[in-house]
Formats: sequence, structure tokens, C-alpha cells
Amino acid sequence: MAKKGKEKNTKNKAKHSKLMDRKKNKLRAEKELHKERLKAIVKKSQENQSNT
Repeated sequence: MAKKGKEKNTKNKAKHSKLMDRKKNKLRAEKELHKERLKAIVKKSQENQSNT
């Protein structure tokens, strides 16, 4: 027997998945930014060591 009327909870699920995707993308971007900063620091320190 199928349910009658409006589907249950589809708007909330869509909203939740949208927010979770946004959160995951933000964390991924922050992780990438952190990696880039570390690479720049390491490169700079290597240049300083080779110059001395």
C-alpha cells in the first residue's frame, strides 16, 4: 500500500545534503590551502639553506 499525500521529509533531506556538501567542500578547500602554505614554507626554507 502506497502512502497517500505529500512525500515525507524530501525537502529536509535535500537541504541537509546541500549543507553537508557545502561543509565537505569547505573542508577540502581548507586542506588544499594548508598544503599549499606548507609547500611554500618548505620551499622557502630549502632556498634559505642552499643560500647559506
